[in-house]
Amino acid sequence: MVRSQRNVVEATETASASSSSSSPERAAYDDDTDFFTAQRNDSESSIGVSSLRDLTMSPTQEREHRVSPISRLPPELLIGVFTKLNSSADLRSCMLVSKTWSRNSVDLLWHRPLCNTWHNLQSVTRSIQTTDGYYSYNALVKRLNLSNLNDQISDGTVNPFQMCKRIERLTLTGCVKLTDGGVCSLIYGSRSLLALDITGLDAITDHTLKAVSENCGRLQGLNITDCSKVTDDSLVAVAEHCHLLKRLKLNNCSLVTDDSIMAVAQHCPHMLEIDLHNCRQVTNISITNLIARGRQLRELRAGHCHLLTDSAFLDLPKNLAFESLRILDLTACHQLHDEAVEKIIETSPRLRNLVLAKCKEITDRSVMAITKLGKNLHYIHLGHCAQITDNAVIQLVKLCNRIRYIDLACCQRLTDQSVKQLATLPKLRRIGLVKCQLITDRSILALAKAANPEQRQKSMIASLLERVHLSYCINLTLGGIHALLNQCPKLTHLSLTGVQAFYLREDLIAYCREAPPEFTEHQRHVFCVFSGEGVNKLRDFLNNNTELAYETEGTMYDDREADDMDTDQQQLPGLMHATGLNDDDDDMDEVDGADGSQYELEGDN
Repeated sequence: MVRSQRNVVEATETASASSSSSSPERAAYDDDTDFFTAQRNDSESSIGVSSLRDLTMSPTQEREHRVSPISRLPPELLIGVFTKLNSSADLRSCMLVSKTWSRNSVDLLWHRPLCNTWHNLQSVTRSIQTTDGYYSYNALVKRLNLSNLNDQISDGTVNPFQMCKRIERLTLTGCVKLTDGGVCSLIYGSRSLLALDITGLDAITDHTLKAVSENCGRLQGLNITDCSKVTDDSLVAVAEHCHLLKRLKLNNCSLVTDDSIMAVAQHCPHMLEIDLHNCRQVTNISITNLIARGRQLRELRAGHCHLLTDSAFLDLPKNLAFESLRILDLTACHQLHDEAVEKIIETSPRLRNLVLAKCKEITDRSVMAITKLGKNLHYIHLGHCAQITDNAVIQLVKLCNRIRYIDLACCQRLTDQSVKQLATLPKLRRIGLVKCQLITDRSILALAKAANPEQRQKSMIASLLERVHLSYCINLTLGGIHALLNQCPKLTHLSLTGVQAFYLREDLIAYCREAPPEFTEHQRHVFCVFSGEGVNKLRDFLNNNTELAYETEGTMYDDREADDMDTDQQQLPGLMHATGLNDDDDDMDEVDGADGSQYELEGDN
């Protein structure tokens, strides 16, 4: 009897081995040399696979109990697969497959719960309040973003989330109904909090930030833009207790003074980015100390800090370079002169984005200093710097030929000579020439000629122009713009407000976007901005309308000028492999805003 039983077991094992070796799926894994399949799985004993071979069972029963190949994957690989799923519904389906899949997918599903609708928010709050669930969902939430429901969020709405004490990133942007009580309920006990964004919560006071300083010692990012009731008292406390702070945005915090900024400079040595836009009580000493002590500082924005003078930079330590600084925004710092710009360039030789818009005292001397940045310079904004001339712009282009974005709005001394030189920039994506009223179709045809297919084939440089701002360039005609449209296939924004050749044409403004509602009647009448699909429709209309047929290339150049432009382009060697724009360039987006109207509004002042 025993012998016959042994024969049955041996026969079963033989049949199992035979079926396994002949299975294409198993054969594929036998050939795999990964560490988790090349050797015997150590986890088999824990799930009883090896003990099955000591039992007598039919081949059908053995197949039912055999571990599937996907179950042999270690947790880190399963999680790696699950991270590729973009849908919350797919992750939820994975949770329902097995306990192993559930354990390895639940963190991904609850890491950042989707709260983009009121229904989803209610579902999330019900789950985190459940006490008898399979998981403690409130402990799984690491990122909470309620900004999509901003005007519906109140203190009562966020109360259920006070159970979530492991939140690392909390975003409450625009939740204007929230008060200190609601935000503090989320802050208390949140020792893991790394980033807090309460932009636009005007009801927030020092009480909330003092709670942050007492509970969030690991904080690295704080955005309190438009929290106008916050004062130095709480910000100094945050600086003294949150030494890991790296990013701080204080835009429009009108009560902030030098006391706060000095505390940040002294206690937060890891600061990477600080935004002081419109902090009108900040003075020179704050900027000097931020730069001098912040050896890791990469971005400094101090636009509309009207109290800043040249001393903010002239008082920096001598013979010391701040190599980390990449972005500097000094918009409307009216008291800055050429000496300050020269010192900035001397101490920050690797600046990539420089904004000096409305610094009306700077001259060609500043631009010549900026040319020392060379290939490092990608973004330069010199709008309303009315003393700049063609000579400076021409030199800037020759020495900084990796510029992607340049704004020269209201630089009314500039002529076609500047734009023809700008057209040779091989990486140029965006150009602002609003109210440069001396430029003509020669400039526009220069931009189009640089993007001509024959020119591209000759220089191996494709046109990258995406946004062109030409509002109130009153000498432009339909011919130059038509050529530009045809030769710049990537163009997505074209502003022509105040250009009579366009805003007086009903057939053309049919493809124009709507003027912002806050515009005056006159502004609405002259408004003419094409964006997105409107650019393509305008191009198609001009190409298909036979009554508008005309020569779009070469009509405004004599042979000497054309040869000069070819020579200029040949003076840009070695740039075909220059790196493209990276994500950081988005930090310095265009000042015209989403509706492309900022130039027009400024131009009327």
